[in-house]
Amino acid sequence: MHKNHFHKLLVKDLGIDTYRENIIFIRADSHVCRSEGFTALTRVVVHKNGAEIVATLNVVTSNLLQDGEAGLSQEALKRLGVTDGTIIEISHLHPIDSLKYVRAKIYKKELDDIGYSEIIKDVVAGHYSNIEIAAFVSACAGNNLSVQEIISLTKAMIAVGQRLDWHQPMVLDKHCVGGLPGNRTTPIVVSIIAAAGLTIPKTSSRAITSPAGTADTMETMTPVNLSIDEIKRVVDLEGGCFAWGGAVKLSPADDLLIAVEKALDIDSEGQMVASVLSKKAAAGSTHILIDIPVGPTAKVRSQEEALRLQYYFKAVSDAIGFHTEIVITDGTQPVGRGIGPALEAQDVLAVLRNETDAPNDLRQRSLALAAELLKLSGNYTLGTERTAAQTILESGKAYEKFMAICMAQGGFTEPEVAPYSYEILAEKDGCITAIDNRKLARIAKMAGAPKSPTAGVMFLAPLGKCVQKGDVLVRIYAESHGELEYAKEYVATIEGLVEIG
Repeated sequence: MHKNHFHKLLVKDLGIDTYRENIIFIRADSHVCRSEGFTALTRVVVHKNGAEIVATLNVVTSNLLQDGEAGLSQEALKRLGVTDGTIIEISHLHPIDSLKYVRAKIYKKELDDIGYSEIIKDVVAGHYSNIEIAAFVSACAGNNLSVQEIISLTKAMIAVGQRLDWHQPMVLDKHCVGGLPGNRTTPIVVSIIAAAGLTIPKTSSRAITSPAGTADTMETMTPVNLSIDEIKRVVDLEGGCFAWGGAVKLSPADDLLIAVEKALDIDSEGQMVASVLSKKAAAGSTHILIDIPVGPTAKVRSQEEALRLQYYFKAVSDAIGFHTEIVITDGTQPVGRGIGPALEAQDVLAVLRNETDAPNDLRQRSLALAAELLKLSGNYTLGTERTAAQTILESGKAYEKFMAICMAQGGFTEPEVAPYSYEILAEKDGCITAIDNRKLARIAKMAGAPKSPTAGVMFLAPLGKCVQKGDVLVRIYAESHGELEYAKEYVATIEGLVEIG
């Protein structure tokens, strides 16, 4: 490797947010660009006091910058730990060796432990641009990973992150693979399990391709950006927590991959398994329940796909030392009424508070999943777990535990509803025969969810319900008139959202 020549530049904070991408801005006619041959999209190394990041160069042809100055994106400033007026140094980036494995994967070659380890280490070190991460994500999509590759990827993702240790032989966890609007069972299940005296430190993700993740929903009621010390304190106090995993970077590789997957709207099987299990390892879980909803417009569309995922989860869990159980559930329609962070939070509270009009499908599904976790614990006589879960919920102990966890995390706020709304009405009499989950989710996203937490969809037309012409099937909520109009425009172009027979 040749020796780099370092150039000193004065940092200028331009106030540019590039999300997770490190970007450096330099004048195109500067002495640095001329002498080193730097052009737009050149990858360079930026140094300061022994720290370094890899950044993508954007060239400036206006007077925004002067010769000798360098603008850094907000992400680059944060990662390098510098501020406006700091002196930095830049140099050429040597070739990234692990990209040879990405190229091999693009051509459908099977990679080993070393290949995935090198890729993931470079991703976490910030050596990959979003374009290069996107190439890796795309190469692994479409069921292009073997079981052994999924194991290798999972191990690599675990190796670069931290792992919580609860010093207990059993730490329970639960995860749904998603793809079903609503279905916010996690806060209810965690409350039941923690109220039963078991340990369930739940670190959840934000939405990838859906209108809400568990962290998005919980954030409408309580702080979820907890530090590792805060997570430990809450779990020590209450036996469970509702934390956003991205805040503590327990699985930093997963955070970076998810950001690109979200932009590409890709959520491939192998990477999903590696993502889920690496996060469970980071959270210190030992016994895990995986929920796989199956339906014609869910993420998993067939029993065959579900069984393949079940095999992947079990095989990888066995390889890394987890006890994992799988439940395959009905994914033909949304669960609960709300689709979007605050609307789903209202459903959760209705179930926990034992309200008479609480969505029964969400209640029953939550009880079934809680019963499976109680069974995993081995603390109950076989066949009594469902009754035990129901007793905890109906007695109010689950709601008490939920509120106790929220207070330990920093307080509780009642979720609100967005001010703008629009109703989709039944065009004829009849009974609901089919629902398109994906179109419902898209409407909620176009209305602003999850970025606008009170936006989303209230779904009022479950399968089998008989309606009359003019009845409300779906109510759309948005935080601004523009977002509501955007969702309405989409609704006007689609068919088959809710079919009436």
